[in-house]
Amino acid sequence: MNATADALTPQQARARRRQAGGRGWALVGVLLALITLVPVFVVIGSFFQLDSELWGHLRTHLLPQVAANTLWMSLGVVAGTLLLGTGLGWLVAVCEFPLRRFFSIALLLPMAVPGYVMATAMVGITEFDGPLHQLLRVFLGSDARPWRLSGLGGVVFALTLVLYPYVYLLARNAFLSQGARSLEVGQSLGASRLRSFFTISLPLARPWLAAGALLALMEALADFGTVAVFNYDTFTTAIYRAWYGMFSVQSALQLSGVLILAVIIVVIAEQRLRGSRLYTSLQAGGAHDPRPIVLRGSLRWLATLCAGSVFMLAFLLPAIQLIAWAAPNLARDFDARYIGFARNSLVLAAIAAGLVTALGLLLAYATRLSRPAALGRITARWATLGYAFPGTVLAVGVFVPVAAAGDGINHLLALLFGEQAGRVVLTGTLFTLLLAYCIRFLAVAHSPLASQLQRITQSLDEAARGMGETGLGLLRRVHLPILRRGLLTAGVLVFVDVMKELPVTLMIRPFGWDTLATRVFQMTAEGEWERAALPALAIVAVGLIPVILLLSQTERRNA
Repeated sequence: MNATADALTPQQARARRRQAGGRGWALVGVLLALITLVPVFVVIGSFFQLDSELWGHLRTHLLPQVAANTLWMSLGVVAGTLLLGTGLGWLVAVCEFPLRRFFSIALLLPMAVPGYVMATAMVGITEFDGPLHQLLRVFLGSDARPWRLSGLGGVVFALTLVLYPYVYLLARNAFLSQGARSLEVGQSLGASRLRSFFTISLPLARPWLAAGALLALMEALADFGTVAVFNYDTFTTAIYRAWYGMFSVQSALQLSGVLILAVIIVVIAEQRLRGSRLYTSLQAGGAHDPRPIVLRGSLRWLATLCAGSVFMLAFLLPAIQLIAWAAPNLARDFDARYIGFARNSLVLAAIAAGLVTALGLLLAYATRLSRPAALGRITARWATLGYAFPGTVLAVGVFVPVAAAGDGINHLLALLFGEQAGRVVLTGTLFTLLLAYCIRFLAVAHSPLASQLQRITQSLDEAARGMGETGLGLLRRVHLPILRRGLLTAGVLVFVDVMKELPVTLMIRPFGWDTLATRVFQMTAEGEWERAALPALAIVAVGLIPVILLLSQTERRNA
Protein backbone atom coordinates (compact mmCIF):
# COMPACT_ATOMS: atom_id res chain seq x y z
CA MET A 1 0.00 0.00 0.00
CA ASN A 2 2.77 2.40 0.94
CA ALA A 3 4.69 1.42 -2.18
CA THR A 4 1.69 2.26 -4.28
CA ALA A 5 1.32 5.62 -2.54
CA ASP A 6 5.02 6.35 -3.01
CA ALA A 7 4.71 5.52 -6.70
CA LEU A 8 2.09 8.26 -7.23
CA THR A 9 3.24 11.27 -9.18
CA PRO A 10 2.79 14.71 -7.55
CA GLN A 11 -0.09 15.42 -9.95
CA GLN A 12 -1.85 12.19 -8.96
CA ALA A 13 -1.33 12.89 -5.28
CA ARG A 14 -2.88 16.37 -5.67
CA ALA A 15 -5.79 14.85 -7.60
CA ARG A 16 -6.46 12.40 -4.74
CA ARG A 17 -6.36 15.18 -2.17
CA ARG A 18 -8.80 17.26 -4.26
CA GLN A 19 -11.12 14.27 -4.57
CA ALA A 20 -11.09 13.72 -0.81
CA GLY A 21 -11.68 17.42 -0.21
CA GLY A 22 -14.48 17.39 -2.80
CA ARG A 23 -16.31 14.68 -0.86
CA GLY A 24 -16.04 16.81 2.28
CA TRP A 25 -17.48 19.85 0.49
CA ALA A 26 -20.24 17.65 -0.95
CA LEU A 27 -21.17 16.73 2.62
CA VAL A 28 -21.45 20.44 3.49
CA GLY A 29 -23.87 20.94 0.60
CA VAL A 30 -25.94 17.91 1.64
CA LEU A 31 -26.22 19.20 5.23
CA LEU A 32 -27.41 22.62 4.06
CA ALA A 33 -29.96 20.98 1.76
CA LEU A 34 -31.25 18.78 4.60
CA ILE A 35 -31.69 21.81 6.89
CA THR A 36 -33.76 23.51 4.18
CA LEU A 37 -35.86 20.40 3.56
CA VAL A 38 -36.69 19.77 7.24
CA PRO A 39 -39.77 22.06 7.13
CA VAL A 40 -40.96 20.25 3.99
CA PHE A 41 -40.58 16.85 5.67
CA VAL A 42 -42.42 18.11 8.75
CA VAL A 43 -45.30 19.60 6.77
CA ILE A 44 -45.75 16.62 4.45
CA GLY A 45 -45.24 14.19 7.34
CA SER A 46 -48.31 15.64 9.08
CA PHE A 47 -50.49 13.82 6.52
CA PHE A 48 -49.22 10.49 7.85
CA GLN A 49 -50.74 11.37 11.24
CA LEU A 50 -54.02 12.55 9.86
CA ASP A 51 -56.81 13.34 12.30
CA SER A 52 -59.87 12.29 10.29
CA GLU A 53 -62.24 14.49 12.30
CA LEU A 54 -60.01 17.56 12.03
CA TRP A 55 -59.27 16.98 8.35
CA GLY A 56 -62.99 16.47 7.68
CA HIS A 57 -63.74 19.84 9.30
CA LEU A 58 -61.03 21.58 7.26
CA ARG A 59 -62.12 19.92 4.02
CA THR A 60 -65.78 20.82 4.54
CA HIS A 61 -65.69 24.30 6.05
CA LEU A 62 -62.33 25.89 5.24
CA LEU A 63 -60.52 24.35 2.28
CA PRO A 64 -63.14 25.09 -0.42
CA GLN A 65 -63.27 28.79 0.43
CA VAL A 66 -59.52 29.42 0.83
CA ALA A 67 -58.69 27.27 -2.21
CA ALA A 68 -61.15 29.19 -4.38
CA ASN A 69 -59.97 32.55 -3.02
CA THR A 70 -56.33 31.64 -3.57
CA LEU A 71 -57.07 30.44 -7.11
CA TRP A 72 -58.94 33.60 -8.11
CA MET A 73 -56.26 35.79 -6.56
CA SER A 74 -53.53 33.89 -8.42
CA LEU A 75 -55.32 34.13 -11.77
CA GLY A 76 -55.94 37.84 -11.28
CA VAL A 77 -52.33 38.60 -10.33
CA VAL A 78 -50.92 36.55 -13.23
CA ALA A 79 -53.24 38.28 -15.71
CA GLY A 80 -52.52 41.75 -14.30
CA THR A 81 -48.75 41.37 -14.14
CA LEU A 82 -48.62 39.90 -17.64
CA LEU A 83 -50.71 42.73 -19.05
CA LEU A 84 -48.76 45.54 -17.39
CA GLY A 85 -45.30 43.95 -17.55
CA THR A 86 -45.51 42.84 -21.17
CA GLY A 87 -47.04 46.07 -22.47
CA LEU A 88 -44.64 48.34 -20.62
CA GLY A 89 -41.63 46.13 -21.40
CA TRP A 90 -42.36 46.23 -25.13
CA LEU A 91 -43.10 49.97 -25.08
CA VAL A 92 -39.84 50.87 -23.35
CA ALA A 93 -37.67 48.40 -25.27
CA VAL A 94 -38.90 48.92 -28.82
CA CYS A 95 -40.50 52.38 -29.03
CA GLU A 96 -39.15 55.92 -28.77
CA PHE A 97 -41.38 58.43 -26.95
CA PRO A 98 -40.93 61.36 -24.51
CA LEU A 99 -39.34 60.36 -21.15
CA ARG A 100 -38.70 56.80 -22.34
CA ARG A 101 -35.27 56.59 -20.63
CA PHE A 102 -36.73 57.88 -17.36
CA PHE A 103 -39.59 55.36 -17.38
CA SER A 104 -37.23 52.54 -18.31
CA ILE A 105 -35.76 52.93 -14.82
CA ALA A 106 -38.69 54.41 -12.89
CA LEU A 107 -41.04 51.52 -13.71
CA LEU A 108 -38.82 49.22 -11.63
CA LEU A 109 -39.19 51.29 -8.44
CA PRO A 110 -42.41 49.56 -7.26
CA MET A 111 -40.21 46.53 -6.51
CA ALA A 112 -39.15 48.44 -3.38
CA VAL A 113 -42.72 48.53 -2.03
CA PRO A 114 -43.89 45.46 -0.05
CA GLY A 115 -47.40 44.32 -0.86
CA TYR A 116 -48.73 45.13 2.62
CA VAL A 117 -47.38 48.68 2.36
CA MET A 118 -49.05 49.14 -1.04
CA ALA A 119 -52.32 47.80 0.40
CA THR A 120 -52.10 50.22 3.33
CA ALA A 121 -51.53 53.18 1.01
CA MET A 122 -54.36 52.15 -1.33
CA VAL A 123 -56.82 51.91 1.55
CA GLY A 124 -55.89 55.47 2.52
CA ILE A 125 -56.17 56.77 -1.04
CA THR A 126 -59.63 55.25 -1.58
CA GLU A 127 -61.17 55.75 1.88
CA PHE A 128 -64.16 58.10 2.25
CA ASP A 129 -62.15 61.21 3.18
CA GLY A 130 -59.14 60.22 1.06
CA PRO A 131 -57.78 62.11 -1.96
CA LEU A 132 -59.69 60.02 -4.53
CA HIS A 133 -63.11 60.85 -3.09
CA GLN A 134 -62.15 64.47 -2.52
CA LEU A 135 -61.25 64.68 -6.20
CA LEU A 136 -64.52 62.99 -7.22
CA ARG A 137 -66.51 65.42 -5.13
CA VAL A 138 -64.80 68.34 -6.89
CA PHE A 139 -65.92 67.08 -10.31
CA LEU A 140 -69.18 65.30 -9.42
CA GLY A 141 -70.33 67.31 -6.41
CA SER A 142 -71.54 66.00 -3.08
CA ASP A 143 -73.53 63.26 -4.80
CA ALA A 144 -70.34 61.37 -5.67
CA ARG A 145 -70.69 57.83 -4.36
CA PRO A 146 -67.86 56.56 -2.12
CA TRP A 147 -65.74 53.74 -3.51
CA ARG A 148 -63.13 51.79 -1.62
CA LEU A 149 -60.80 48.99 -2.60
CA SER A 150 -61.60 45.79 -0.77
CA GLY A 151 -61.71 42.02 -1.10
CA LEU A 152 -60.42 40.26 -4.19
CA GLY A 153 -60.28 43.44 -6.29
CA GLY A 154 -58.12 45.23 -3.73
CA VAL A 155 -55.74 42.27 -3.32
CA VAL A 156 -55.27 41.78 -7.07
CA PHE A 157 -54.85 45.52 -7.70
CA ALA A 158 -52.25 46.01 -4.95
CA LEU A 159 -50.26 42.86 -5.74
CA THR A 160 -50.29 43.58 -9.47
CA LEU A 161 -48.78 47.02 -8.87
CA VAL A 162 -45.90 45.66 -6.75
CA LEU A 163 -45.27 42.45 -8.74
CA TYR A 164 -45.52 43.56 -12.38
CA PRO A 165 -41.79 44.58 -12.36
CA TYR A 166 -40.90 40.84 -12.32
CA VAL A 167 -42.54 40.50 -15.75
CA TYR A 168 -41.51 43.97 -16.92
CA LEU A 169 -37.80 43.39 -16.31
CA LEU A 170 -37.71 40.07 -18.16
CA ALA A 171 -40.00 41.32 -20.93
CA ARG A 172 -37.86 44.41 -21.49
CA ASN A 173 -34.74 42.26 -21.81
CA ALA A 174 -36.51 39.89 -24.21
CA PHE A 175 -37.80 42.67 -26.46
CA LEU A 176 -34.45 44.47 -26.33
CA SER A 177 -32.86 41.38 -27.89
CA GLN A 178 -35.41 41.58 -30.72
CA GLY A 179 -35.56 45.31 -31.26
CA ALA A 180 -37.75 46.35 -34.20
CA ARG A 181 -36.34 43.55 -36.35
CA SER A 182 -39.06 41.00 -35.59
CA LEU A 183 -41.79 43.50 -36.53
CA GLU A 184 -39.97 44.35 -39.76
CA VAL A 185 -39.88 40.64 -40.67
CA GLY A 186 -43.66 40.43 -40.25
CA GLN A 187 -44.26 43.60 -42.23
CA SER A 188 -42.09 42.30 -45.06
CA LEU A 189 -44.47 39.35 -45.26
CA GLY A 190 -47.49 41.65 -45.48
CA ALA A 191 -48.61 41.61 -41.85
CA SER A 192 -49.46 44.78 -39.98
CA ARG A 193 -47.31 45.98 -37.09
CA LEU A 194 -49.94 44.89 -34.55
CA ARG A 195 -50.30 41.44 -36.11
CA SER A 196 -46.50 41.06 -36.25
CA PHE A 197 -46.33 41.77 -32.55
CA PHE A 198 -48.84 39.03 -31.67
CA THR A 199 -47.58 36.44 -34.17
CA ILE A 200 -43.78 36.99 -33.98
CA SER A 201 -42.54 39.20 -31.10
CA LEU A 202 -44.83 37.84 -28.40
CA PRO A 203 -44.26 34.11 -29.11
CA LEU A 204 -40.48 34.66 -29.16
CA ALA A 205 -40.65 36.33 -25.74
CA ARG A 206 -43.05 33.75 -24.25
CA PRO A 207 -40.54 31.88 -22.01
CA TRP A 208 -39.35 35.16 -20.44
CA LEU A 209 -42.93 36.32 -19.88
CA ALA A 210 -44.01 32.98 -18.42
CA ALA A 211 -40.99 32.90 -16.09
CA GLY A 212 -41.74 36.43 -14.85
CA ALA A 213 -45.42 35.59 -14.33
CA LEU A 214 -44.50 32.44 -12.39
CA LEU A 215 -42.18 34.45 -10.13
CA ALA A 216 -45.03 36.90 -9.50
CA LEU A 217 -47.35 33.96 -8.83
CA MET A 218 -44.99 32.50 -6.21
CA GLU A 219 -44.82 35.88 -4.48
CA ALA A 220 -48.63 36.14 -4.54
CA LEU A 221 -49.04 32.64 -3.08
CA ALA A 222 -46.60 33.56 -0.31
CA ASP A 223 -48.25 36.92 0.46
CA PHE A 224 -49.73 37.38 3.90
CA GLY A 225 -49.80 41.10 4.67
CA THR A 226 -51.75 42.29 1.60
CA VAL A 227 -54.56 39.76 1.96
CA ALA A 228 -54.71 40.50 5.71
CA VAL A 229 -55.13 44.25 5.06
CA PHE A 230 -58.08 43.58 2.73
CA ASN A 231 -59.55 40.82 4.97
CA TYR A 232 -59.38 38.33 2.12
CA ASP A 233 -58.91 34.73 3.25
CA THR A 234 -56.27 32.67 1.44
CA PHE A 235 -54.10 29.75 2.52
CA THR A 236 -51.60 32.06 4.25
CA THR A 237 -54.20 33.78 6.43
CA ALA A 238 -55.90 30.44 7.11
CA ILE A 239 -52.60 29.00 8.38
CA TYR A 240 -52.07 32.04 10.61
CA ARG A 241 -55.59 31.81 12.04
CA ALA A 242 -55.31 28.05 12.58
CA TRP A 243 -52.19 28.75 14.66
CA TYR A 244 -53.30 31.82 16.60
CA GLY A 245 -57.10 31.48 16.45
CA MET A 246 -57.68 27.74 16.76
CA PHE A 247 -54.35 27.07 18.57
CA SER A 248 -54.05 24.00 16.35
CA VAL A 249 -50.56 23.25 15.08
CA GLN A 250 -51.91 20.18 13.28
CA SER A 251 -54.42 22.27 11.31
CA ALA A 252 -51.70 24.73 10.38
CA LEU A 253 -49.43 21.89 9.26
CA GLN A 254 -52.05 20.29 7.04
CA LEU A 255 -53.06 23.57 5.43
CA SER A 256 -49.36 24.25 4.87
CA GLY A 257 -49.01 20.86 3.18
CA VAL A 258 -51.67 21.72 0.59
CA LEU A 259 -50.05 25.07 -0.13
CA ILE A 260 -46.52 23.72 -0.34
CA LEU A 261 -47.57 21.14 -2.94
CA ALA A 262 -48.93 23.98 -5.08
CA VAL A 263 -45.68 25.93 -4.64
CA ILE A 264 -43.54 22.93 -5.63
CA ILE A 265 -45.56 22.56 -8.84
CA VAL A 266 -44.99 26.25 -9.61
CA VAL A 267 -41.24 25.92 -8.90
CA ILE A 268 -40.90 22.95 -11.25
CA ALA A 269 -42.78 24.81 -13.98
CA GLU A 270 -40.56 27.88 -13.53
CA GLN A 271 -37.39 25.75 -13.74
CA ARG A 272 -38.56 24.11 -16.97
CA LEU A 273 -39.46 27.43 -18.58
CA ARG A 274 -36.17 28.99 -17.51
CA GLY A 275 -34.30 26.23 -19.33
CA SER A 276 -35.87 27.19 -22.67
CA ARG A 277 -34.89 30.86 -22.63
CA LEU A 278 -31.59 30.40 -24.48
CA TYR A 279 -33.29 28.78 -27.48
CA THR A 280 -35.82 31.59 -27.75
CA SER A 281 -33.20 34.27 -27.49
CA LEU A 282 -31.17 32.69 -30.29
CA GLN A 283 -34.27 32.52 -32.45
CA ALA A 284 -34.88 36.20 -31.79
CA GLY A 285 -31.71 37.16 -33.54
CA GLY A 286 -29.36 37.95 -30.69
CA ALA A 287 -28.10 41.50 -30.40
CA HIS A 288 -30.21 44.51 -29.59
CA ASP A 289 -31.35 46.47 -32.65
CA PRO A 290 -30.45 50.13 -31.96
CA ARG A 291 -33.22 51.45 -34.26
CA PRO A 292 -36.39 51.88 -32.17
CA ILE A 293 -39.84 52.60 -33.54
CA VAL A 294 -40.27 56.38 -33.28
CA LEU A 295 -43.85 57.09 -32.24
CA ARG A 296 -45.34 60.22 -33.74
CA GLY A 297 -48.32 62.47 -33.15
CA SER A 298 -50.79 61.47 -30.46
CA LEU A 299 -49.25 58.00 -30.11
CA ARG A 300 -46.08 59.36 -28.51
CA TRP A 301 -48.04 61.21 -25.85
CA LEU A 302 -50.34 58.25 -25.33
CA ALA A 303 -47.29 56.06 -24.64
CA THR A 304 -45.98 58.62 -22.14
CA LEU A 305 -49.41 58.77 -20.49
CA CYS A 306 -49.61 54.96 -20.13
CA ALA A 307 -46.14 54.64 -18.61
CA GLY A 308 -46.67 57.70 -16.39
CA SER A 309 -50.04 56.45 -15.12
CA VAL A 310 -48.58 53.14 -14.01
CA PHE A 311 -45.60 54.84 -12.35
CA MET A 312 -47.94 57.24 -10.55
CA LEU A 313 -50.27 54.48 -9.32
CA ALA A 314 -47.55 51.99 -8.38
CA PHE A 315 -45.03 54.29 -6.70
CA LEU A 316 -45.69 58.03 -6.69
CA LEU A 317 -49.22 58.12 -5.20
CA PRO A 318 -48.49 55.51 -2.47
CA ALA A 319 -45.32 57.38 -1.49
CA ILE A 320 -47.19 60.71 -1.33
CA GLN A 321 -49.99 59.14 0.72
CA LEU A 322 -47.53 57.65 3.22
CA ILE A 323 -45.66 60.95 3.54
CA ALA A 324 -48.94 62.83 4.03
CA TRP A 325 -49.89 60.43 6.82
CA ALA A 326 -46.47 60.31 8.44
CA ALA A 327 -45.77 64.07 8.55
CA PRO A 328 -48.45 65.10 11.11
CA ASN A 329 -47.86 61.96 13.20
CA LEU A 330 -44.07 62.19 13.24
CA ALA A 331 -43.80 64.02 16.56
CA ARG A 332 -46.18 61.59 18.29
CA ASP A 333 -44.88 58.32 16.83
CA PHE A 334 -41.15 58.94 16.65
CA ASP A 335 -40.52 58.07 20.29
CA ALA A 336 -38.49 55.54 22.25
CA ARG A 337 -40.82 52.70 21.24
CA TYR A 338 -40.45 53.48 17.55
CA ILE A 339 -36.68 53.63 17.94
CA GLY A 340 -36.96 50.18 19.53
CA PHE A 341 -38.88 48.86 16.49
CA ALA A 342 -36.22 50.25 14.17
CA ARG A 343 -33.40 48.87 16.36
CA ASN A 344 -34.98 45.39 16.43
CA SER A 345 -35.36 45.43 12.65
CA LEU A 346 -31.79 46.58 12.08
CA VAL A 347 -30.30 44.08 14.55
CA LEU A 348 -32.23 41.17 13.07
CA ALA A 349 -31.41 42.20 9.51
CA ALA A 350 -27.70 42.71 10.28
CA ILE A 351 -27.27 39.36 12.09
CA ALA A 352 -29.26 37.50 9.44
CA ALA A 353 -27.33 39.18 6.62
CA GLY A 354 -23.99 38.11 8.06
CA LEU A 355 -25.13 34.58 8.88
CA VAL A 356 -26.96 33.91 5.62
CA THR A 357 -24.16 35.41 3.52
CA ALA A 358 -21.64 33.12 5.22
CA LEU A 359 -23.87 30.10 4.56
CA GLY A 360 -24.38 31.24 0.97
CA LEU A 361 -20.62 31.39 0.51
CA LEU A 362 -20.23 27.88 1.95
CA LEU A 363 -22.92 26.56 -0.38
CA ALA A 364 -21.41 28.25 -3.45
CA TYR A 365 -17.97 26.91 -2.55
CA ALA A 366 -19.39 23.42 -1.89
CA THR A 367 -21.12 23.48 -5.29
CA ARG A 368 -17.82 24.41 -6.96
CA LEU A 369 -15.67 21.78 -5.25
CA SER A 370 -18.12 18.89 -4.67
CA ARG A 371 -17.23 15.53 -6.15
CA PRO A 372 -19.13 14.30 -8.04
CA ALA A 373 -20.05 17.68 -9.54
CA ALA A 374 -23.66 16.65 -10.25
CA LEU A 375 -24.21 16.11 -6.52
CA GLY A 376 -23.10 19.68 -5.83
CA ARG A 377 -25.58 21.08 -8.36
CA ILE A 378 -28.44 18.99 -6.98
CA THR A 379 -27.78 19.93 -3.35
CA ALA A 380 -27.48 23.62 -4.29
CA ARG A 381 -30.88 23.50 -5.96
CA TRP A 382 -32.53 21.84 -2.94
CA ALA A 383 -30.73 24.04 -0.42
CA THR A 384 -32.05 27.18 -2.10
CA LEU A 385 -35.64 25.96 -2.37
CA GLY A 386 -36.60 27.75 0.86
CA TYR A 387 -37.07 31.07 -0.95
CA ALA A 388 -40.11 29.56 -2.68
CA PHE A 389 -41.79 28.60 0.61
CA PRO A 390 -44.52 30.97 1.85
CA GLY A 391 -43.53 32.56 5.15
CA THR A 392 -46.47 31.08 7.05
CA VAL A 393 -45.55 27.56 5.86
CA LEU A 394 -41.93 28.07 6.85
CA ALA A 395 -42.87 29.41 10.28
CA VAL A 396 -44.94 26.31 11.04
CA GLY A 397 -42.39 23.94 9.49
CA VAL A 398 -39.53 25.39 11.57
CA PHE A 399 -41.43 25.78 14.85
CA VAL A 400 -42.50 22.12 15.12
CA PRO A 401 -39.03 20.47 14.80
CA VAL A 402 -37.38 23.13 16.98
CA ALA A 403 -40.01 22.56 19.69
CA ALA A 404 -39.45 18.79 19.41
CA ALA A 405 -35.67 19.29 19.64
CA GLY A 406 -36.10 21.43 22.76
CA ASP A 407 -38.30 18.79 24.40
CA GLY A 408 -35.75 16.09 23.54
CA ILE A 409 -32.88 18.08 25.05
CA ASN A 410 -34.88 18.73 28.23
CA HIS A 411 -35.78 15.05 28.51
CA LEU A 412 -32.12 14.07 28.14
CA LEU A 413 -31.07 16.64 30.75
CA ALA A 414 -33.68 15.27 33.17
CA LEU A 415 -32.36 11.73 32.67
CA LEU A 416 -28.75 12.81 33.25
CA PHE A 417 -29.16 15.31 36.08
CA GLY A 418 -32.60 14.66 37.53
CA GLU A 419 -35.42 17.08 38.14
CA GLN A 420 -33.05 19.84 39.27
CA ALA A 421 -31.69 20.13 35.73
CA GLY A 422 -32.49 23.41 34.02
CA ARG A 423 -34.72 23.68 30.97
CA VAL A 424 -33.64 24.69 27.49
CA VAL A 425 -36.10 26.89 25.60
CA LEU A 426 -35.61 27.11 21.83
CA THR A 427 -39.03 28.23 20.59
CA GLY A 428 -39.84 31.91 20.79
CA THR A 429 -36.14 32.83 20.62
CA LEU A 430 -33.90 34.56 18.13
CA PHE A 431 -32.36 31.17 17.36
CA THR A 432 -35.63 29.90 15.84
CA LEU A 433 -36.23 33.14 13.96
CA LEU A 434 -32.71 33.24 12.52
CA LEU A 435 -32.96 29.58 11.50
CA ALA A 436 -36.12 30.38 9.54
CA TYR A 437 -34.40 33.37 7.92
CA CYS A 438 -31.44 31.18 6.90
CA ILE A 439 -33.75 28.68 5.21
CA ARG A 440 -35.86 31.34 3.48
CA PHE A 441 -33.11 33.66 2.25
CA LEU A 442 -30.20 31.30 1.51
CA ALA A 443 -31.08 31.50 -2.20
CA VAL A 444 -30.82 35.30 -2.09
CA ALA A 445 -27.23 35.15 -0.82
CA HIS A 446 -26.18 32.13 -2.89
CA SER A 447 -27.18 33.51 -6.30
CA PRO A 448 -24.77 36.50 -6.57
CA LEU A 449 -21.93 34.56 -4.90
CA ALA A 450 -22.32 31.52 -7.16
CA SER A 451 -22.43 33.63 -10.32
CA GLN A 452 -19.30 35.55 -9.31
CA LEU A 453 -17.48 32.41 -8.20
CA GLN A 454 -18.06 30.93 -11.67
CA ARG A 455 -15.93 33.73 -13.13
CA ILE A 456 -12.90 32.51 -11.20
CA THR A 457 -11.16 30.08 -13.53
CA GLN A 458 -9.77 26.74 -12.44
CA SER A 459 -6.37 27.78 -13.78
CA LEU A 460 -6.21 30.48 -11.09
CA ASP A 461 -6.94 27.85 -8.43
CA GLU A 462 -4.23 25.58 -9.87
CA ALA A 463 -1.72 28.42 -9.83
CA ALA A 464 -2.54 29.18 -6.18
CA ARG A 465 -2.23 25.53 -5.23
CA GLY A 466 1.13 25.41 -6.98
CA MET A 467 2.22 28.18 -4.61
CA GLY A 468 1.10 26.15 -1.57
CA GLU A 469 -2.40 27.57 -1.00
CA THR A 470 -5.03 24.89 -0.29
CA GLY A 471 -8.35 24.53 1.53
CA LEU A 472 -9.46 27.50 3.61
CA GLY A 473 -6.22 29.33 2.83
CA LEU A 474 -7.16 29.30 -0.85
CA LEU A 475 -10.59 30.68 0.01
CA ARG A 476 -9.26 33.35 2.37
CA ARG A 477 -6.31 34.65 0.35
CA VAL A 478 -7.42 34.13 -3.26
CA HIS A 479 -11.21 33.88 -3.54
CA LEU A 480 -12.50 36.26 -0.86
CA PRO A 481 -10.76 39.37 -2.27
CA ILE A 482 -12.26 38.59 -5.68
CA LEU A 483 -15.69 37.89 -4.17
CA ARG A 484 -15.82 41.15 -2.20
CA ARG A 485 -18.47 42.72 -4.45
CA GLY A 486 -20.58 39.55 -4.47
CA LEU A 487 -20.42 39.34 -0.67
CA LEU A 488 -21.57 42.95 -0.39
CA THR A 489 -24.43 42.40 -2.83
CA ALA A 490 -25.55 39.22 -1.04
CA GLY A 491 -25.43 40.91 2.36
CA VAL A 492 -27.42 43.93 1.19
CA LEU A 493 -30.09 41.81 -0.50
CA VAL A 494 -30.57 39.62 2.59
CA PHE A 495 -30.57 42.68 4.87
CA VAL A 496 -33.37 44.33 2.90
CA ASP A 497 -35.43 41.14 2.56
CA VAL A 498 -35.31 40.58 6.33
CA MET A 499 -36.33 44.19 6.93
CA LYS A 500 -39.44 43.67 4.77
CA GLU A 501 -40.27 40.11 5.90
CA LEU A 502 -43.58 39.87 7.77
CA PRO A 503 -45.20 36.42 8.32
CA VAL A 504 -42.15 34.54 9.66
CA THR A 505 -41.27 37.42 12.00
CA LEU A 506 -44.88 37.83 13.13
CA MET A 507 -45.41 34.14 13.92
CA ILE A 508 -42.17 33.00 15.61
CA ARG A 509 -40.46 36.16 16.91
CA PRO A 510 -39.53 36.36 20.60
CA PHE A 511 -42.24 37.83 22.83
CA GLY A 512 -42.19 41.63 22.65
CA TRP A 513 -39.65 41.67 19.80
CA ASP A 514 -41.60 43.91 17.41
CA THR A 515 -40.09 45.18 14.16
CA LEU A 516 -41.06 47.83 11.63
CA ALA A 517 -42.90 45.20 9.56
CA THR A 518 -44.89 43.84 12.51
CA ARG A 519 -45.65 47.43 13.57
CA VAL A 520 -47.23 48.09 10.16
CA PHE A 521 -49.31 44.92 10.53
CA GLN A 522 -50.45 45.77 14.06
CA MET A 523 -51.47 49.32 13.13
CA THR A 524 -53.37 48.26 10.01
CA ALA A 525 -55.11 45.46 11.92
CA GLU A 526 -56.40 48.11 14.34
CA GLY A 527 -57.39 50.48 11.52
CA GLU A 528 -54.67 52.99 12.49
CA TRP A 529 -53.62 53.62 8.88
CA GLU A 530 -51.92 56.97 9.58
CA ARG A 531 -49.73 55.50 12.31
CA ALA A 532 -48.66 52.67 10.01
CA ALA A 533 -47.20 55.19 7.55
CA LEU A 534 -43.94 55.98 9.35
CA PRO A 535 -42.62 52.40 9.62
CA ALA A 536 -43.94 51.70 6.12
CA LEU A 537 -41.94 54.63 4.72
CA ALA A 538 -38.81 53.38 6.48
CA ILE A 539 -39.27 49.92 4.91
CA VAL A 540 -39.77 51.42 1.42
CA ALA A 541 -36.67 53.58 1.81
CA VAL A 542 -34.57 50.53 2.70
CA GLY A 543 -36.22 48.56 -0.10
CA LEU A 544 -34.90 51.02 -2.67
CA ILE A 545 -31.33 49.79 -2.04
CA PRO A 546 -31.57 46.50 -3.99
CA VAL A 547 -33.53 48.23 -6.75
CA ILE A 548 -30.69 50.72 -7.16
CA LEU A 549 -28.18 47.84 -7.22
CA LEU A 550 -30.26 46.06 -9.86
CA LEU A 551 -30.51 49.21 -11.95
CA SER A 552 -26.76 49.84 -11.80
CA GLN A 553 -26.03 46.25 -12.92
CA THR A 554 -28.60 46.51 -15.73
CA GLU A 555 -27.13 49.78 -16.95
CA ARG A 556 -23.62 48.27 -16.99
CA ARG A 557 -24.82 45.32 -19.06
CA ASN A 558 -26.63 47.56 -21.55
CA ALA A 559 -23.75 50.04 -21.80
